[in-house]
Order: sequence, then structure tokens, then C-alpha cells
Amino acid sequence: MLQSNLLRLLVVFLLISVFAFNHFAQNEGVPPMDITVVPEEDTIPSIVKALPDREKMQDQATRIKDLRELKKSLGDQKFFDLIDFTGGTEGITANYPAGKLLVIEFQTPQGSVDADNKIKQFLSETPTPSVFYRRIGNYSVFVLDGKDEAAAISLLDQVKYDKVVQWLGRDPNYLKKAEEYFVKQASQLFLSTVILIVSGVLGAVLLGIISGLIYFNWRNKRISRTSAFSDAGGMIRLNLDELSEIISQ
Repeated sequence: MLQSNLLRLLVVFLLISVFAFNHFAQNEGVPPMDITVVPEEDTIPSIVKALPDREKMQDQATRIKDLRELKKSLGDQKFFDLIDFTGGTEGITANYPAGKLLVIEFQTPQGSVDADNKIKQFLSETPTPSVFYRRIGNYSVFVLDGKDEAAAISLLDQVKYDKVVQWLGRDPNYLKKAEEYFVKQASQLFLSTVILIVSGVLGAVLLGIISGLIYFNWRNKRISRTSAFSDAGGMIRLNLDELSEIISQ
């Protein structure tokens, strides 16, 4: 009995060990502290990622670095003079069915807010029906030559501000990220192990119940075919107590 229990514990331990090994082998580890893994997607400038239907439109888009390039690409709009391209501000433009989309990216929230206030004031004082404008994050987004307001608004809705910060050296939040990763993986392993053990126990109980029912039915059928019951299991016994039925020869 003891050997049987030890064998069962050993089998359960081996199953858990194999499961844990496979679980961690299928998950990528946390990169070393001094190595920053940059996916190919992150090498694309964020302002290019802001374009709706980027995969199709990025080759047709025009990057803008200063006011001269802006006016050369889209004409001399008066509110263009309100955009300050100093400090790394840049823009991108592409043609869509709803109109010409212009996205201006400011490097600081302060620059974006300042330009937003100036542009809104100008457009309120000088309404331009074909120009639709919205500030999205650090972007100032325009739809120029827009003829359908609903289409222009739908195009503006597709522009998302998704700025990603990348550290040139060690990430100061590395330890926190590593701790979160460890807690997440440990919790997943614990949950998976509990599910495995519970499933094994339930499977063993179910198998025992099925085996018991089969044996019980088989024994009942065997007893039903027996004409007389003998506590000796059908063997010859001495009738010392004179309780057994006398079998006539």
C-alpha cells in the first residue's frame, strides 16, 4: 500500500515537472537589463503610424520638416503661419477620399496646447468650411478640402496618438517590469497546476465510479445465476454447526 502511494506521488510530481518545463519553454523570458529589444514596428516614426490605413498610405505620404515644405505641399493657408516647427516639430500629409489629411506632431504637450489655442481662435474668427481640425494628443490634425463633414470627422476619428517612450540606456522601470512578469508567470503556473491536479483527481474519481459500477453489475449478474448461497464460495466445507443444507447423493 505504501509503495503504491509513493508511486502515485512520483507520477504526479513528474507530470507537474513536465508541465512546468513546457510552460516556461513556451514563454519568452524578460530581456537582460542592458539589452533593449526593439521590434521592427517600433522603428517606424510615430507620426507615420498615425496615418489611417498606414500600410497602404505611408508610401504615398509626404513628410514635412518646416513651414516652407508645408506651404509647398498644401498651398499657402493663413493658419499655417501659426505652426512653429522649431524644437523637432514635424508633419505628414496624405490624400484620402475625405480630403487631404495633415498631421502635425509637437514634441511637448505645451507646444501642442499653445498651437491648438491659436488654431482654434483663428478658425473661429475666420471660418473655413472646407477645413476640419482636431487636437489629438500632441497632434494637430487637419482635413483640408473636405466636402463631406461626416467623412472628414470619420477620418479624424481614425487618427490615434500612440507615443512610445524608448530608453537609450537601462530602463529605470526594469525591476518593476521584471517583478510584474514574474508574478504573472507564477500565477499562471499555479493556476495551471491546480487545474491539472483537480482534473487528475476528478478523472480518478470518475474512473473509480465507472469501474465500481461495472464490477457491481457484473457481481449482481453472477449472483443471480447462483441457485444457492454458500459462504465458502462454492467450496466443500464441514457441516460442524449443522446449518448447511444436506446435499443428497
